[in-house]
Amino acid sequence: MFQKVMSAGLWGIDGFLVSVEADIHDGLPGFAMTGNLSQETKEAQERVRVALKNGELSLPPKKITVNLSPADVRKDGTAYDLAVAAAVLGASGLIQAEELKGAMLIGELGLDGRVKPVRGVLSLVCAAREGKLTRCFLPRENALEGSMVEGVEIVPVESLKELVAILRGEQGAKRLEQDPLLFFKEQEKPYEVDFSELNGQPLLRRATEVAVAGRHNILYIGPAGAGKTMAAKRIPTIMPLMSREESIRTSKIYSVCGLLPADAPLLTRRPFRSPHHTITATALAGGGTVPKPGEISLASGGVLFLDELPEFSGKAIEILRQPLEDRAVTVSRLYGSYTFPADTMVAAAMNPCPCGFYPDRRRCTCTSWQIKRYIGKISRPILDRIDITVEASPVTFADSRGQGANESSAKIRERVHKVQQLQRERFAGKGILSNGEMRAKEIEQYCRLKGPEEAYLEQVYQKMELSVRGCHKILKVARTIADLDGKEEIGQSHLYEAVGYRSLEEKYW
Repeated sequence: MFQKVMSAGLWGIDGFLVSVEADIHDGLPGFAMTGNLSQETKEAQERVRVALKNGELSLPPKKITVNLSPADVRKDGTAYDLAVAAAVLGASGLIQAEELKGAMLIGELGLDGRVKPVRGVLSLVCAAREGKLTRCFLPRENALEGSMVEGVEIVPVESLKELVAILRGEQGAKRLEQDPLLFFKEQEKPYEVDFSELNGQPLLRRATEVAVAGRHNILYIGPAGAGKTMAAKRIPTIMPLMSREESIRTSKIYSVCGLLPADAPLLTRRPFRSPHHTITATALAGGGTVPKPGEISLASGGVLFLDELPEFSGKAIEILRQPLEDRAVTVSRLYGSYTFPADTMVAAAMNPCPCGFYPDRRRCTCTSWQIKRYIGKISRPILDRIDITVEASPVTFADSRGQGANESSAKIRERVHKVQQLQRERFAGKGILSNGEMRAKEIEQYCRLKGPEEAYLEQVYQKMELSVRGCHKILKVARTIADLDGKEEIGQSHLYEAVGYRSLEEKYW
């Protein structure tokens, strides 16, 4: 007999449907699996055979062939086990085939027949919805995560024996019904940090607000203890709350990596990733034998903070070139190319020299060669991809003691939200959401300058020896500053401020 059931696999961070076909016929008893399978996927034949035996389900002594289609796509992982078992049971006549129509089965089988959790369930259930499937049988530990996808009925199962009882009609299915929107709202919690805790540094605060409002990349330069890291860690507190679509998109990345907490099937806070400077280029951008997202993808929708930027390896820094520009990472391997999102705001911090006190020559003990070598670790192509460079000045004693009231994150977030909403309306239907994502066509349309402003920009272009990309970065930042100022056109004051955010390149580089 022949039986087909549906399952799903992972390709990058997206799921794709897999048809699990089983055929049982006369011949020398055996169990064969085909379909371009990895070693752990092919081992399903032994896990399924033993799980059926320990679940008191006898298979006839015949030839069993299982194929996972499409056969030209590599299948990895153990999530196909439950579907393979169901297909074999259906082909042997032990369960009714009608019960498997419109259903998808996901789960790893233990030798005792228990259904174990797998990673990437959010992406797999999304693939089921796109494939017009209406039911998903999932491991109980993954059921809450799967229920975050609307339009698909989730049936949690603990064992193969329970699945058979449900399909035979001997036991009612315990359907899981969870309102994703209600869960999303309940999980919104306040941050433990706030911008009101950052004393002094008005330029640092202003530059950070501009960067977040337009989703521009920012680099902080200054001595140790000046507040660079403190400002960067508070960036998520002034970013607008995540929409449900953003939450699901980011949660899919964490689900694929197996980093989604069991009690939090959706991420409701914007990610803040701060990898140590010893991280490898592969861990930062993504990769591996079976490629997985790296830190820049895990920061999608939030912030990737690179503290002590010159201490990162040159390869790790330079590998950021394409993600910073394209907001995506493409990893090519033997079995195909994988594209991971990199829709993140990059914030970086660095000292101006190894000892951290340059250009204060009274305290700086570094030689000119040491300073040049340290600063030179950040190449011009990388600087060209950073929109804002701001200097953190030494903090005075009065500022350190917190004299005066500082503006809270909530107030800054209100302004940022207003500006980002304006950008969404401006770029509706264009495939971008913020000023920082503008391409040449949008820059030409929304960053037009009058005569005096155009002449000033030309002067700056020649004096600073800017590249075309660098000139576009200035215009993008000026557009954001004008939006914060509530102005339709970019004025000279907006250009002055935007140019000021690139003037440190002349000072240090």
